[in-house]
Amino acid sequence: MFRPTRVHPARTAAAVTGALVLAGSLTACGGNSAASDDKAVTVYSADGLKGENGDGWYDRVFADFEKKTGIKVNYVEGGSGEMVQRAVRERSNTQADVLITLPPFIQQAGEKGLLKKYEPKGSEEVGAADKAADGTWTSVVKNYFGFIYNKKELPGGKAPRTWEDLTDGTYENKVQYSTPGVAGDGTAVLIKTMHDFGGKKPAMEYLEKLQTNNVGPSASTGKLAPKVDKGELLAANGDVQMNYAQSKDMPNLGIWFPATAQHPDKPTTFALPYAAGLLSKAPHDANAKKFLDFLLGRQAQRQVSEIGGGFPARRDVKPTDADAVALDKIVDGVEIFRPDWRDVAENLPSYVADWKSATGS
Repeated sequence: MFRPTRVHPARTAAAVTGALVLAGSLTACGGNSAASDDKAVTVYSADGLKGENGDGWYDRVFADFEKKTGIKVNYVEGGSGEMVQRAVRERSNTQADVLITLPPFIQQAGEKGLLKKYEPKGSEEVGAADKAADGTWTSVVKNYFGFIYNKKELPGGKAPRTWEDLTDGTYENKVQYSTPGVAGDGTAVLIKTMHDFGGKKPAMEYLEKLQTNNVGPSASTGKLAPKVDKGELLAANGDVQMNYAQSKDMPNLGIWFPATAQHPDKPTTFALPYAAGLLSKAPHDANAKKFLDFLLGRQAQRQVSEIGGGFPARRDVKPTDADAVALDKIVDGVEIFRPDWRDVAENLPSYVADWKSATGS
């Protein structure tokens, strides 16, 4: 049973792809892999934090980390679930040192024994809800699930407010969301609809109805924003961090949080942080620990909003730059609920199966 726990509305506050992106030298196995380089650390991550033009938070952090330590970051990017499965396949010959992914996949990684306890410096300033009780992972960038729409095609009062708006004829073949069970943000669609509609059955009934306007599943959340910006789609799922960063180059993107027709003035969302853990058989254990410490360092955390478009994971880092102010306004007045991540991780296969049955996907 899906069991979200409500918390108070907030005033301050996965993007994922199916493709793999590689920075640095990395092979599947063998002594010539990046794992054999003593001055390297290999990171498997969900996308959204690396800029398409080399100007993302990861780009800055990787460069600063290498300059400070001499340790090169080898980067592999993919869907949240995909990255966990890759780590599972490589369990007997681990290639990566650090896994960074979205809930509930970071919890699944812990349950599969892929992570070992390491509490980075600064993690004491991360809230209890944003890190594992057993110390196997901690959030490095806070983030919130959301949707986007085309502000040019849907100005003012035409902007969507509720889930039900998306089933209107205006949106025929103009809605798309990423694949639940593969993409972190796609999985978030299931979580939020089950919360907003009061359970799995009504959520699946809604998603079945939405299928009339849905273009179809997408392995990549990040690739939906350009389609919305161009007007090929009118609405799609995403997350605040990724979409805010994309909006700098895509002026037609508007970020919103669906409510229900029954409560149109009560939009909701939930935290969908980028969470990092040390892989249990990391070939560069010491380098990985230094890297995790760096991600939670004050300098990197202060850059999260200005460069990455996200929210610092540390409670004691409170940036005041223009982007931080704008991000706070986006979530101002939105009710933030807390999913039961243990339940989600345990029952995700059945939720996805029910979604496939309801939508014919």
